[in-house]
Amino acid sequence: MTGPVNAPFMAAIGFPSSQHFIDGTWVAARDGGTLDVLDPATRQVITEVARAGRADVDDAVTAARRAFPAWAATNPSERGALIRRWADLIIAEIEALAAVEAQDVGKPLSGGRTNIYIAHGIIDYFAGAADKLTGVTLPTRSPDYLGYTVPEPYGVCAIVIPWNVPAVLTAANVAPALAAGNTVVLKPSEIAPLAPFALAELARRAGFPPGVINVVAGLGPEAGVALTSHPGVDHISFVGSTATGRAIMAAAAQNLVPVKLELGGKSPNVLFADADLDTAIPAIVTSITENAGQNCYAGSRLLVEASVHDEVVERVAAAMAAVTTGPWEADPDMGPLVSAAQFARVSGFLAQAPREGARLVTGGGTADEGWFVRPAVFDRVETRMRVAREEVFGPVLAVQSFRDTAEATELMNATDFGLLACVWTNDISRALRLAKDVRSGQVAVNQFHDAGVIGFPFNMQKDSGFSRGGGYAALREYTQEKGVAIRLLAR
Repeated sequence: MTGPVNAPFMAAIGFPSSQHFIDGTWVAARDGGTLDVLDPATRQVITEVARAGRADVDDAVTAARRAFPAWAATNPSERGALIRRWADLIIAEIEALAAVEAQDVGKPLSGGRTNIYIAHGIIDYFAGAADKLTGVTLPTRSPDYLGYTVPEPYGVCAIVIPWNVPAVLTAANVAPALAAGNTVVLKPSEIAPLAPFALAELARRAGFPPGVINVVAGLGPEAGVALTSHPGVDHISFVGSTATGRAIMAAAAQNLVPVKLELGGKSPNVLFADADLDTAIPAIVTSITENAGQNCYAGSRLLVEASVHDEVVERVAAAMAAVTTGPWEADPDMGPLVSAAQFARVSGFLAQAPREGARLVTGGGTADEGWFVRPAVFDRVETRMRVAREEVFGPVLAVQSFRDTAEATELMNATDFGLLACVWTNDISRALRLAKDVRSGQVAVNQFHDAGVIGFPFNMQKDSGFSRGGGYAALREYTQEKGVAIRLLAR
């Protein structure tokens, strides 16, 4: 095997360019098609990957179907041990993997390293969970009956992920699917497919049987549609936009295939006057600048109690203005946006928000080289504005103020999304009340997201979808329950 061109750090992993991973081997696309993968900081080609078409997807699904019976029958402790060998290889190659993810997505090297640590932790978690999946025994109306349930894998799981945190999303979906006894066909985004391919190579070295893990890259209308509509697929997991999620649900309905969806977000940081501002403000800034705001759970809305509004806006704006940007290897605070399309989308929001009446406090400038955008803060934002309602997926913060807890709750819920809400207050009763009243799958208090909680479920509500990716209950998302009822005959 040879490493991809212009990326010597990727040669350390040893996966080839311009090939898929199907049935345990690296193979070119059937028609020889390839796609360029670009460095977002320079807009230069890093390498090429194979461009999957319907025939390639069919090969991958066929391989997964062929491998499924033996993998499902494998002792779950053995499945777990194999998944743990995979995790061990990942941690041994963390620096090379971090560089792959960082350059491919455009994030700082430290961000790539963090993502690989998270991915390793998820895979290791499900390695330990593989032989802990159990059914239940049920009460009966007389001792002559026995009732119990058995969790069983679905079969072939199609997993489609976006480009923003590919290593983490690969781990969060592939690991529980495998631990439950399913086989997998993974389609990463063609924009940032390199970390999933690197992880597939390490899975091959760990000794997974051929066909258990398959990875094909390609365009959504080609490979994505072919995979999610394939009659050989038994379960679909999709992470991406709400619009595409609706299209995938419609396609899945034709084959009556269950779907789990992890879609968009418009997450608020809700800051009360009694909060510790020295702790809250750096976390709020990081929540919208980490990965250049290209996270579904990014803290893209800041709701501030009116009495501290001016002070908070001034301090947040100063911290945002101090954020350093640059290419991945320089390890700045923030990298570029991932692609020309994403750059155009974010630039459109930056242009429209002032026309709708929002006040630009800081940021918004662009650079000539790479897809860089200065992190922006908009104040005087109203709920009717696009920047308050729609997912920007960039480092753009929309600020609104509130007078009391009731108004804060109303603003928290004034969006079609329901992914994450963060509450900053020293009043525990207020925090618990908001946690109860917000329509969101996840709530964090005096922190951003779920730091320090093992097995925290990545839940969501409303247009954000329905998923428990990477959490304590994720294993059951990849199983179907069989009920067994027995009448005990007299002998």
